[in-house]
Amino acid sequence: MLRTIRTEGASTVGRKAADELLRPYQRRVYLWCFRYVADHERALDLAQDVFLRALRGLAHFEGRSNFSLWLFAITRNRCLTAVQKPEPIVDTEVDLALLGHDHSGPDQQLEDREGEQALLELIERSLDPIERRAIWMRCIERMSVEAITEILEIHDRSGARGVLQRARRKLRAAMDTRRHGEETS
Repeated sequence: MLRTIRTEGASTVGRKAADELLRPYQRRVYLWCFRYVADHERALDLAQDVFLRALRGLAHFEGRSNFSLWLFAITRNRCLTAVQKPEPIVDTEVDLALLGHDHSGPDQQLEDREGEQALLELIERSLDPIERRAIWMRCIERMSVEAITEILEIHDRSGARGVLQRARRKLRAAMDTRRHGEETS
C-alpha cells in the first residue's frame, strides 16, 4: 500500500526487520493520516513520513509504552503539523512598499487578472519546467526551500535556492524586456 521506504546504507537484515516491525501498522497509519487530510496522495506521503520518522527514532524508543502507542503518537503529531496553516514566507528580495492594497473596484480587479494572466504566460515562456515547479512550490504551496530541494531531487550544491534565484533573475529580465517593449510602442 505505501511507497517503498528508502533505507540507503541499511543492511538487508535491517530492512527486513524494519519491514516486519512496521508492516502491521501500514493500513492503520494511512487511514489515520487520511482522516486528517482527506486526500489519498497526501495521506500516503504523510504515512511514509511517519514511518521514516519512526525508523530514525527507533533507537530512542525506550519501551516505556507499547510500540503502537509510540508510533501513533508520531502519527498524530505529524498529522497535526501537516494540517496547520503554513507560516508566512518572508522573501527579503521583495519591497513591501511596492505591494498593492486590495481596495480595488471591478476595473482594477479586471486589470489585476489580466496582469496575472500576462505573468503566467511570461513564466511559461521564460522558465524551464524545473524552475516553474520550484516557483509554484515556493510561492503558491509555500513550501520551504529544503522541502523543494528534496521533492524535486535537486542535487546541486545550492539546491532549490539556486534554481529559485535563477528563475527570479530570468523573470526580472523578461519583465524588463516586456516593459521596455511597451514603453517604445
